[in-house]
Amino acid sequence: MQIKQQPYYKTLGKEDEVFTHCFNNKLSILIKGPTGTGKTRFVEYMAHQLGVPLITVACHEETSATDLVGRYILKGSETVWQDGPLTTAIRTGAIIYLDEIAEARPDVIVAIHSLTDHRRQLFLDKVPEEIEAADSFMLVASYNPGYQSGFKELKPSTRQRFVSLAFNYPVEKTEQEIVEKESGVNLSDSKKLVKIANKIRNLHELGLMETVSTRLIVDAAKLIKSGLPKRLSVEVGMIQPLTDDEETLTALKDLADMMI
Repeated sequence: MQIKQQPYYKTLGKEDEVFTHCFNNKLSILIKGPTGTGKTRFVEYMAHQLGVPLITVACHEETSATDLVGRYILKGSETVWQDGPLTTAIRTGAIIYLDEIAEARPDVIVAIHSLTDHRRQLFLDKVPEEIEAADSFMLVASYNPGYQSGFKELKPSTRQRFVSLAFNYPVEKTEQEIVEKESGVNLSDSKKLVKIANKIRNLHELGLMETVSTRLIVDAAKLIKSGLPKRLSVEVGMIQPLTDDEETLTALKDLADMMI
């Protein structure tokens, strides 16, 4: 997919410089950070900046190496090979983004090993064929280290095959700016929403698996901008997605109602 219109992305540090240098040096990147901190948007932004097509794969527990590399399929009366997204990216020189790579099956990690070092090759044992990565090919992966646990954590030997970028929630003023830009709400509302989010993020005693992401704040802001009452917008946009526990929901709604 060629991204024609530049996605909005607010640079928080020198992550764009790091990405560009990795691209020029043919290095793979691992982006670490909580859900909704702009990892996917950043990759889309950089693909547009570099003028390189982007192929995104949302990994899950059933994602296998075959899904990425390709398989034989029936086409009419013939059996033909069909490239998967990873193989397509290698041939065409696209950036492939494996979102939440730790969720995928272990054979996915094995499949990308030869692409994350000096070889930049993929061997298709079912064809058989050895493919050299096109010059502009780049492998980018992301995962949420706070959410992963046990067998779903990336091994150190895998992490060391990547240059790593750590993402987190922006500072308050920057997050307000992002919310305003993305949703069109006024400064007063964006400030209130970000303050509510930060308050919830600091309530560690609630034991939430995930906290309020910038994405959720933007969702609530869009609802407010479209005319939905503010308290209801915060409830359905920022609070309900966090938990199903009734006591926790009540506590969060009471907190938000006081602050909105």
